[in-house]
Amino acid sequence: MNIPSAVDRRWDIAALGEVMLRFDPGERRVRNARSFDVWEGGGEYNVARALAKGFGLRATAITALPGNDLGLLADDLIAQGGVDRSHILWRDHDGVGRNTRLGLNFTERGFGLRPALGVSDRANSAAAQMRPGEIDWDRLFGDEGVRWLHTGGIFAALSSSTAETAVEAVEAAKRHGVIVSYDLNYRASLWNAHPDPDAARRVNRRIAQSVDVMIGDEHGFSTCLGLDFDAGARSSGLDAGPFRAAAPAFAAAYPNVKIVAATLREPTTAGRNDWGAVAWAEGQVVEAQVRRDLDIFDRVGGGDGFVSGLAWALMDGRDLQAAVDWGAAHGALAMTTPGDSAMVSRAEVEALLNGAGARTVR
Repeated sequence: MNIPSAVDRRWDIAALGEVMLRFDPGERRVRNARSFDVWEGGGEYNVARALAKGFGLRATAITALPGNDLGLLADDLIAQGGVDRSHILWRDHDGVGRNTRLGLNFTERGFGLRPALGVSDRANSAAAQMRPGEIDWDRLFGDEGVRWLHTGGIFAALSSSTAETAVEAVEAAKRHGVIVSYDLNYRASLWNAHPDPDAARRVNRRIAQSVDVMIGDEHGFSTCLGLDFDAGARSSGLDAGPFRAAAPAFAAAYPNVKIVAATLREPTTAGRNDWGAVAWAEGQVVEAQVRRDLDIFDRVGGGDGFVSGLAWALMDGRDLQAAVDWGAAHGALAMTTPGDSAMVSRAEVEALLNGAGARTVR
């Protein structure tokens, strides 16, 4: 890919998506918790935060927040994450949340045979009300300059207006030579609320026409894009065979795409997973080292950790194999920390790739 130089561009990464507050009950269930840890998080924002805090890149968030204390809390957490907030839209708040609010996500980590559980409370959020024309994309991508835009299917699914905003953003990014990555991240609970039953495929097809790096697998290509191909069934979560068949089919339908990538996961228990990743480019398929029996502290954000590691390696000029290795290693480490956003340094990822582990005392 022809990734723009950092010399004349203000931002290495811009992330378009909703930033929510995550309420974590720790070892308890949401239904009987008496206290929660609070984190900020969002599928798109998590990538920007990891690249800023862990890899030292210049990141900016494109989202909307309500003008109340919850919005201010999210804003403060974003600032602590090292992510610029100059492109946040602030909404007037009526005092009770009828007109706008901040999305909330209550998330259990799971334990043993009990899987992780997310309970979302996000309808009518400030980010869900974002609409085309509110962000000056020519100023952001042209005057300021951005190397890489990341957004995803969760943001596009929030409402018909966020779908149009995502389309507007990726098309503007391509006009200015910005690399676009997109995580399909299909959520039936979001898309099923659309009055148009074909909304997911219609929106994702438009967005896919401007994407350079697509994060998705054979299930996402079929569900989100309606691609009809015979990829076969996976023998396990680590079986990359169906991806190997699906990625070329996707690239044939969308020849603008340069890289297709996905994570591979086979859970044994909530706290122990087999973990890997795979990517396709120009007919070549590469896989990361499979980490079996990986101990998981908090699985939420592992995929976002993969995307951020992959993006950093590509922006650093590394080849596809190295990029997948960095993405998978970063995602693995991200799942050893609490919260949606990775709290991992570049040095820790590099050490893991060089063979370090828990036996290595820093």
